[in-house]
Amino acid sequence: MTMLTVGAALFLAAAVLLGVALIMRPAPEVPLDRRRPYEANPPSQLTRLAGSTVSAFDKALEGGSLRLFSREKLEHAGLRMTQAEFIVLVLVGGIVGALAGLIVLGPALAILLFILAPFVGHLVLNFLAGKRRSKFDQQLGDTLQLLAGGLRAGHSILRAVDAAANESQSPTSEEMRRVITETSLGRDLLASLTDTSERMKNEDFVWIAQAIQINREVGGNLAEVLDQVNETIRERSEIKGHIKALAAEGKFSAYILIAMPIGIVIMLMGINPGYMNSMFSHPLGWGMIGLSVVLMTIGSLWMRKIIDLKF
Repeated sequence: MTMLTVGAALFLAAAVLLGVALIMRPAPEVPLDRRRPYEANPPSQLTRLAGSTVSAFDKALEGGSLRLFSREKLEHAGLRMTQAEFIVLVLVGGIVGALAGLIVLGPALAILLFILAPFVGHLVLNFLAGKRRSKFDQQLGDTLQLLAGGLRAGHSILRAVDAAANESQSPTSEEMRRVITETSLGRDLLASLTDTSERMKNEDFVWIAQAIQINREVGGNLAEVLDQVNETIRERSEIKGHIKALAAEGKFSAYILIAMPIGIVIMLMGINPGYMNSMFSHPLGWGMIGLSVVLMTIGSLWMRKIIDLKF
């Protein structure tokens, strides 16, 4: 009992001495908030997992020759993502699609949806790139007006391009800002403008680059030249609009002709499910299905060639 009392007294004395030491210790020279910065929104476990996955893909892609979802394609689509980030996004989409297919129809659809995920990602990139180029084409007339106005105000061509980058909307502002950045690093203006026209697949922008280059070589009033180019581009755009309006009827007819056989088959299967069993179970039916797919593909390409007018 005496030993227990002595042990308790020693433990209490040690606790008191520790408390006094903590109270009497000097304040640290560096505040705690500077030594351990406070995070207002600390990352969640899902964010950390995604970050580690992207880092692993980045390390795997270093020095490789994988061209799938390359940086150029992501830039053309206007996505501020790395190749690894987009690949992880496609994989997640494929897994989600596979789970949905597994729940709906089973493993066959799940495998099919997972395999189709990269192709869907490629189609999405092409769609976003085409939409971005179309928007750039629509903004080209306003861009020329800004360039001509800046030149009339006494600015240099680079200053006028900088003003167009600040005043324009995306994607024109991004492309013009890229031109300014490249020229400030020592690249030739014509080469940068030519790359912009190739990246945006815009023939009209090639005229602008050539007009600027000719003016730098022989001199003259560049503002008037840009006004004439702008007028020509607007006339071409007006003619393009008329051609698209006239070709819209042909495109709609092509879509109806392509969708009609598929719609008829779906309608027959819905009205009388057993009516089409022979088509899917007999070898002659398989051959007819294959022949119809080949003929529909040829007809679709033929109609696309007819209604896809180049101007």
